[in-house]
Amino acid sequence: MTSTIKVNNIQNQCGANIINESANTITIGASGDTITLACGASQTGFGRTGTVDWDTTAKTAGFTAVSGNGYFVNTTSGAITVTLPASPSAGDIVSIADYTNTFQTNSVTVARNGSNIGGVAADAVLTTEGQSVTFVYVDGTEGWKNVQDSTSNVTGSTNLIATGGTITTCGDYKIHTFTGPGTFTVSQVSQTAADNTVSYLVIGGGAGGGTVYAGGGGGAGGFREYRAPLSGCYAVSPLNGSPAITVTATTYPITVGAGGGPGCSGTPNQPTSRGNPGSVSTFSTITSAGGGGGGGGGNDPRPLNPGDSGGSGGGGMGNCGTAAGSGGAGNTPPVSPPQGNNGGSATASGPTFGAGAGGGAGAVGGAGTTSAYGNGGAGVSTSITGSATSYAGGGGAGKVTAYPAPGGNASPCGTGGIGANNPSNVGGNGTTNTGGGGGGGSWSTEKAGGSGGSGIVIIRYKYQ
Repeated sequence: MTSTIKVNNIQNQCGANIINESANTITIGASGDTITLACGASQTGFGRTGTVDWDTTAKTAGFTAVSGNGYFVNTTSGAITVTLPASPSAGDIVSIADYTNTFQTNSVTVARNGSNIGGVAADAVLTTEGQSVTFVYVDGTEGWKNVQDSTSNVTGSTNLIATGGTITTCGDYKIHTFTGPGTFTVSQVSQTAADNTVSYLVIGGGAGGGTVYAGGGGGAGGFREYRAPLSGCYAVSPLNGSPAITVTATTYPITVGAGGGPGCSGTPNQPTSRGNPGSVSTFSTITSAGGGGGGGGGNDPRPLNPGDSGGSGGGGMGNCGTAAGSGGAGNTPPVSPPQGNNGGSATASGPTFGAGAGGGAGAVGGAGTTSAYGNGGAGVSTSITGSATSYAGGGGAGKVTAYPAPGGNASPCGTGGIGANNPSNVGGNGTTNTGGGGGGGSWSTEKAGGSGGSGIVIIRYKYQ
């Protein structure tokens, strides 16, 4: 049997026990009982016990937290932002826990929503595997204070926070690598102004090699690098020293230049041409030019096309008995330090009629001679990603030699394409995402040159 008691309020009254009244304590219910508020009713005066009610449905996207709740956050698929309540009152409480132990891979940004976090007017970032934290709002000075943490103390992050590209880490530094077009988005700048000057590497697309008689090697894409003073100690290339870039909280469109295709090839007596130039790569105010196409052409009726200019110049084409092709100019348009070098010149004398090689970031393209074809201009190495990698080598040149052109003995070329006189007589391709130039084509059956390698953009900065 149940009973119903209807009253307006319950008070202790001297000399009378209303509900288990003793001294000035009123007890409702007994041990084991459940006290339930009606739907829509609210309670005041009881206060919180320092705990939260946990929402056991894991969060997989950004959301705004509600005071009194705890949240399991699943960052398996990517980083997530949790926004703290706006206009909080003293005693408000929010908890966050790593649902899949992936905070170290994809972090959680705790957006302050106008209040301080641990006395700092900045968002906090949770980056530790298995981390769980509880924030209590104290006052306008300290704001949200972390009172429980399974791993470490949490305060507002004072470092630069950004997204975009493929993100890796090296010690206290993040590296964003773009192998195709994208956007580098800065959501928060560092409170240490010098840390907002980032390191970068921007390389344009390499050019294609030229086609018959002896095609010139394609020039490497332009190479531009800057190491910021506070972005860690790593080995830079000899070309380090391009203009500094200081980022702000905005978006930066990234362009990654494609490699140029080879010069066209066809049946005998059809015109042939130089390789196609590479495309530019960009980050902020930095532009790296595409490489210059390798020279192509031949005896009448084929037109003679010298190497083209670009980040590094294309090599000149080797021509049987008439004027030899000249190499294209590197560092075009001019910047300081130079973004590349000139392509090598060719020879018009046999028996090899060697073509010139494409210029590289570290050296001019090799010149063709009566007995040899030019080697691709050397690339350069940098450790901006944390490991030494070579970029922007020029494409090796092709040759004619006594008919027919023999195979074997590929032209050395660093990261550029190999020379054309390999068993297939086809110029090798420049390596993808290095800006390497394509190798020149050879005379035998009028094989084409190789394609240039695409460029790359890399950005590095201090994140913790």
